[in-house]
Amino acid sequence: MTISEKIITAIQSALSELEISYKGTITIEHPRELSHGDFATNIAMVLAKTENKNPRELAEAIANKISTPEISSVEVAGPGFINIQLSNEFLSNELKVIYEKGDFYGWNNSHIGKKILVEHSSPNLFKPFHIGHMMNNTVGESMARLCKTSGAEVSVISYPSDVSLGIGKAVWQLLQYGTDKIDEFETLGEKMSFLGRCYAEGTQAFIDDENIEPRVREITQDIYEHRDTNAYDAYKIGRDLNLEYFIRMTARLGSSFDGFIFESEAGVIGKQLVLDNTPSVYTQSGTSFIFEPSEEDLETNKSLHTRVFINKDGNPTYEAKDTGLLQLKFDRYTPDTSIFVTDSEQGPYFEVVKTAAGKINKEWQEKTIHKTHGRMQFKGEKMSSRLGNTPIVSDILDAVNEEVYTRAGERELSQQQADMISIAAVKYAVLRTQAGKNINFDPETSLSFEGDSGPYLQYTYARSQSMLQKAETENISLSHTQPQEWVTTDIERYLYRFPSIVEIAFTELAPHMVVTYVTELAQLFNSWYGNTKIVDVNNETSPYKLAITDAVAQVIKNGLWILGIEAPKEM
Repeated sequence: MTISEKIITAIQSALSELEISYKGTITIEHPRELSHGDFATNIAMVLAKTENKNPRELAEAIANKISTPEISSVEVAGPGFINIQLSNEFLSNELKVIYEKGDFYGWNNSHIGKKILVEHSSPNLFKPFHIGHMMNNTVGESMARLCKTSGAEVSVISYPSDVSLGIGKAVWQLLQYGTDKIDEFETLGEKMSFLGRCYAEGTQAFIDDENIEPRVREITQDIYEHRDTNAYDAYKIGRDLNLEYFIRMTARLGSSFDGFIFESEAGVIGKQLVLDNTPSVYTQSGTSFIFEPSEEDLETNKSLHTRVFINKDGNPTYEAKDTGLLQLKFDRYTPDTSIFVTDSEQGPYFEVVKTAAGKINKEWQEKTIHKTHGRMQFKGEKMSSRLGNTPIVSDILDAVNEEVYTRAGERELSQQQADMISIAAVKYAVLRTQAGKNINFDPETSLSFEGDSGPYLQYTYARSQSMLQKAETENISLSHTQPQEWVTTDIERYLYRFPSIVEIAFTELAPHMVVTYVTELAQLFNSWYGNTKIVDVNNETSPYKLAITDAVAQVIKNGLWILGIEAPKEM
């Protein structure tokens, strides 16, 4: 039983003693100000009217009955809030719990036996891995890790876009150059830049010259039907390079995948689903097939609108492909919950797809959760002009690395160290904001070792490791036994909250809650560090201070792991 559950049970027992029957949910929360206690509840104000009592007087009566070994005091504040203070014994014992659980402190068993599928970082083949992909990867990876803290069996997949008219245009342009042109480039990044150029030039050529349209559509059909043609061979070369590049880039960001479902295979399934469910779900309109929301649908969701699922060429559109993807996800992974992450602008589109799919199989709609991320802009003329309108991830990291090297001064940093700091800066900037909102990345603040930033958290962790290493050198062992007359620190009153923060962040799929908590913990620790000597062979409190330091380090490390940020032992 968690401390929150014990507090709620104690309140329920108090109500029972007072012969108050209450079937609703008892809400407890952590006061913003640590001086106001460790937990607070408004239960007295909730019950005052039905019990026909003054809220404050009722709160006093309830407070007098609340009792459990973990509680040191219960007080009434304001119009009837009940503030609960935890005992020093509980707080010091939590340091030991953190030590024993280590990397798994903050995890729980709420979803043991459940399967969760997370889809994110789905690349568009023949396009470079750009900032939108990185934001998707950052949010999706963190949500997947939050899911793992629940004890669930988590599978992470990607859904590459490997077939479309746009790819047909890119392959057309590649054939104009000849596939041998690829071999002129040495690095994978250079080859990807060339394929991206083919995509852009093919798209422009399609606009400028209507005579190439029949050939582009023929190439697209070659790809759809896997025909034995030069175009399909060229496509396969580009596809394989793209996948290799994607795997490398996501690995650089700290991600890996349990599997892929390709748009081409989802398209086959999706097209058949549309045909099999016409006219019950979809409607044929000429040679196309569409979904038109009913009046009942619109009453439930006003954002629904008509969309095409099979186009005039008989090919499945993105809508049909995403419908096929739903079936493939549930057939292959049988998830209890299926989460996928996209740009926030795709919200209305997916509402239509999910609504239509729910008419085929309710489970697909009811068990699917769509989470979104916003877009990123770059502050500062230098970065904005260098990166352009749609910056690619390798250029972003190179640009941020330059800033890191500049700030390092004479201190030497390896490429790996610079990358680690840069990725932390960008990921923190993305995850600190509530999902779906746009972000303005400012290198000046995002790379700061003070305040709130990814590097600041990394530096705090490295600082703690340095102190623990120094203590070991001086033969000072940490102790979880609280010294006599010890005055409990705000850090101790904050550490135990981590598991409940993680659980709420998982429930709401809200990584920003973890960012806020870990940042505040780091600030508390650094303030304490600046006002006390932790490693002191002549001070009997030093072993306990080291236990606090070790606990802070472990919780910061665990929080950074959830955020997909490395915790370095030295910086």
